Amino acid sequence: MYAFNEGAIPVVDPTSADGVYSLLWLVVALPLAGAAILLVGGRYTDKWGHLLGTLLPIGSFILSLVLFVDLLGRDGGDRQLSQHLYTWIQTGHLDVGMDLLYDPLSALFLLLITGVGSLIHVYSIGYMAHDPRRRRFFGYLNLFVASMLLLVLSENYLGLFLGWEGVGLASYLLIGFWQHKPSAAAAAKKAFVINRVGDMGMSTAIMMFFVTFGSTSFTVISRNAPGASENELTILGLLLLLGACAKSAQFPLQAWLLDAMEGPTPVSALIHAATMVTAGVYLIVRSNFVFEAAPNAQSAVVVVALISILWGAAIGCAKDDIKKGLAGSTMSQIGYMMLGAGLGAAGYAFAIFHLLNHGFFKANMFLGAGSVMHGMDDDVDMRHYGGLRKMMPVTFLTFAMGYLAIIGFPGFSGFWSKDKIIETALADNWLVGICAILGAGITGFYMTRMMLMTFFGEKRWDAPGSGGDVHPHESPSVMTTPLVVLAALSVLGGVMLAGDWIQDFLAPVVGTGAHEDPPLPALAITTIVVIVVASGVALAWVLFGRREVPRTAPQDVSFVTRAAREELYGNQINDALVTNPGRHLVGGLLLVDKHVVDGTFTGGPVAIGDLGGFARRAQNGFVRTYALSLLGGALLVVLALLAVNLA
Repeated sequence: MYAFNEGAIPVVDPTSADGVYSLLWLVVALPLAGAAILLVGGRYTDKWGHLLGTLLPIGSFILSLVLFVDLLGRDGGDRQLSQHLYTWIQTGHLDVGMDLLYDPLSALFLLLITGVGSLIHVYSIGYMAHDPRRRRFFGYLNLFVASMLLLVLSENYLGLFLGWEGVGLASYLLIGFWQHKPSAAAAAKKAFVINRVGDMGMSTAIMMFFVTFGSTSFTVISRNAPGASENELTILGLLLLLGACAKSAQFPLQAWLLDAMEGPTPVSALIHAATMVTAGVYLIVRSNFVFEAAPNAQSAVVVVALISILWGAAIGCAKDDIKKGLAGSTMSQIGYMMLGAGLGAAGYAFAIFHLLNHGFFKANMFLGAGSVMHGMDDDVDMRHYGGLRKMMPVTFLTFAMGYLAIIGFPGFSGFWSKDKIIETALADNWLVGICAILGAGITGFYMTRMMLMTFFGEKRWDAPGSGGDVHPHESPSVMTTPLVVLAALSVLGGVMLAGDWIQDFLAPVVGTGAHEDPPLPALAITTIVVIVVASGVALAWVLFGRREVPRTAPQDVSFVTRAAREELYGNQINDALVTNPGRHLVGGLLLVDKHVVDGTFTGGPVAIGDLGGFARRAQNGFVRTYALSLLGGALLVVLALLAVNLA
């Protein structure tokens, strides 16, 4: 049963899972078993490994759907259940169980991860058909899905961290899957290292949870959070935010995201839509009992979100690589979710609402980009496209549905979720709301630019100097079928708002905080947002629809454009503030180690060795030398005795 403490912060108090919920562990176990079979079984599973790797996540989706339907039939106060699998750690005062928590929040994530993840697996059957390591690829995909499922199902922070690290490992393996490309190997290492920075925040927070509350369990912490000091909770919130920034590619730990496009396109869809980047948003929302009691940490979430919204949008405006343009968009859209989460109980449900819708339309567009690449001989440069709507009609129509959803076209999924976040932001702080509206306008610009450069205008793949050996064609049905399903979800996602369903459904987990009335009526805010977005669309049409798009990017551009192309110099900033100082520090420590530490321990033996070498030169084996030495010694003794007597 749920209980509520002061401040309307929900307290986790689950009942024991029984009946169909006793099968909850299978949701994680199925893809985990697939990963084990495909990665350990080796070449013996090559012929059918991709089929097994697809069927097992589908099995998890079916089970998640059954659990969700049954959950809807329970009373609102009886929708939180736990399953104890075994005792994981029991030492001293630390007692951690491998426990699963199934509630409305985890239920929605299970449907997203397994549903969209399964569609990506189906798509991958066609996309990776000719890759000799396809079976291993599906093993890594299964590991990715299983890790994310464990992350969102764990009942304690330590179990969440286990899934958190599993997601990091799987992303490393998948981003660098084509290891023969130095750029892919470098991108994988970059993602891994930057995420370790966030992991320092997460691991420190977990240790602090144990020190402060004597437990890492959501049940214990949510119940005792009101008794902790605001300073303690603020520190905990900031540490959790650090972890979320790395995993969800938010400022200032976003530099890995665009490089991650080196992996196969289904990986990009899985990372950006169903798994990795949504983990940070989940962490903030799940930890609402920390942030609600730490307003300064909440404010930090809002600041990070606003910077990320505008930073990612600026990147999307200048990238010619279709996947990197979508990656910049992901950073911006995750920023909207973080903004909703930072607005507290009034925005948690809308953050998750936008997260789900984003999962639909962003998976749709990433897989659509992969379909375009499939028909364009793996060329990712949009300046080499143009006019593809006639050559790839299914890809065009499905991509268009995602485009209309992400820009917030009235009636499509993004319109409902993003507008709710903007409305809540305006009610909280008008400046925050204006920045969110500005981000929506920029979204309209860069997404329209992408549509025009890819599907409209004159074809540029047969332009002089292009080689003329590219023959665009529609992808096979195994790839287009998932696109059609995701396109439908991109259109229909708004139904979750009907009758305030999603707010009521999530209320037992995140509370039901009421915000101040916005400065304008909701209809007026919606009208303003639509006008701003339409302005961005119109500007893109003027610059890219009415003008000929050159096949190569012009070099004589403004500083703003150059900065956007360089991702606002995020990599250079990291090099200046972290990488280069770190390299110099390590170099200095090596010198100290070599000349001071090693010298301290090796100096004495070296000196004795040198003395021994000097002594060895006197032992040359000649009798006359020994006689001379004896005479010299005798003379020294006589002189010493004379000196003593004279004194």
